[in-house]
Amino acid sequence: MIARSGASAPTRLSRSERNRDRRGSVNAKAPAHRGDAKLAWLFIAPALIGFLVFAAYPTLRGIYLSFTDFKVLTPPTWIGLDNFVELLGDDVFWSSLLVTVYFVVLSVALGLTLSIITAVVLHRLTASTVVRGLIILPFLISGVVAATVWSWMLDTQLGIINIALEQLTGQSIQFLTSRAWAIPSIALISVWKSLGYTAIIIFAGLQTIPPTIYEAGRIDGANEFQMFRRLTLPLLRPILALVVVLNVIGAFQVFDIVQVATKGGPANASNVLQMYIYSKAFGQFDFGYASAMSLALFAVLIVITFLQMRLLRASESDTN
Repeated sequence: MIARSGASAPTRLSRSERNRDRRGSVNAKAPAHRGDAKLAWLFIAPALIGFLVFAAYPTLRGIYLSFTDFKVLTPPTWIGLDNFVELLGDDVFWSSLLVTVYFVVLSVALGLTLSIITAVVLHRLTASTVVRGLIILPFLISGVVAATVWSWMLDTQLGIINIALEQLTGQSIQFLTSRAWAIPSIALISVWKSLGYTAIIIFAGLQTIPPTIYEAGRIDGANEFQMFRRLTLPLLRPILALVVVLNVIGAFQVFDIVQVATKGGPANASNVLQMYIYSKAFGQFDFGYASAMSLALFAVLIVITFLQMRLLRASESDTN
């Protein structure tokens, strides 16, 4: 068949040509966004540099030093697993770990209980932002300042708490200078400081629970305690799991309160693991062995956190 001379026959484009045309049309619309990646990298550069300098490099350096014999004034010497072998036979390390676990159990259990009670009171009885601000105020205070003030208040002779106890019972308690009371006293100081923060987190979780759930519970005849046990606590499980994990990690890293209040005494009764690491590193300048203990603590925290997330089913919610 002969085509007419006045009309041109339509041409068929191959698939590759159509794809090139499509990419060309997309690229024609893209120039307005081409500089976004460079701008984004510019904005995150300060945070990225800070992370690499103050977090990533010290972590990698500490892992390397844990396998060396490093005494500051001499270059590190690679010794392999010798620091960890010595760690297994170090009685002070294991006693410090037990003291730390004792402190963690006391502070987390007491802190979680008081935080839940405080959050429920805030949720049910008051909506004042002033009250919430006052509750979270101790969290904003430095740990050194909090430990100093509480050391004065708990002083055996001049502390206001012991003065009140003597007037009520005729006896005083050696809160920070006796083996029996050292760790409980430090745990109380730690709980006082972190109570407001954890209570506000739990309070925020309470606000996510639909009020209709409590209305249905009242219709079924449940009292306040039954609704708290059967409704509030199960629905707060993801929030409580978060609070427990954060509190456990923070309690294992306690240092400033112990350093100011008891300095690890009396007779190592409050010598938590962070205090022992500090004394090895900056007291005896054995940074290699101190790094090995830090790495061991890091491994313990990873295992504990993983177990907590699995056992508490932190990723699941009963609100769905």
